[in-house]
Amino acid sequence: MKLELASSQMESLGNPTRLRIYRMLVRAGYDGLPVGGLQQKLDIPGSTLSHHCRNLIEAGLMTQERIGTTLVCRANYKAMSALIGYLSDECCADGACEDVREAAKA
Repeated sequence: MKLELASSQMESLGNPTRLRIYRMLVRAGYDGLPVGGLQQKLDIPGSTLSHHCRNLIEAGLMTQERIGTTLVCRANYKAMSALIGYLSDECCADGACEDVREAAKA
């Protein structure tokens, strides 16, 4: 993963409403949630939800699929895993982690 992509995704999740949306989608699993269900749970106007969804889609964290008349939103788990991996891949690469230091003291 490139720094620019990770930064874009972190910026997208830095908004409280978008973070709420994303966490709801992660909880929903691969079935996702219809836009109407998201709007009802969040109690926000459709235009506001659309704005936040567009941002998450552009960051690659969310997808939408039209099934009949329903627009279903899903978390992009591959992107989520890549971001988490990017953040943790080099953990303690230049020194011991605090957990390791504490275990060594015991």
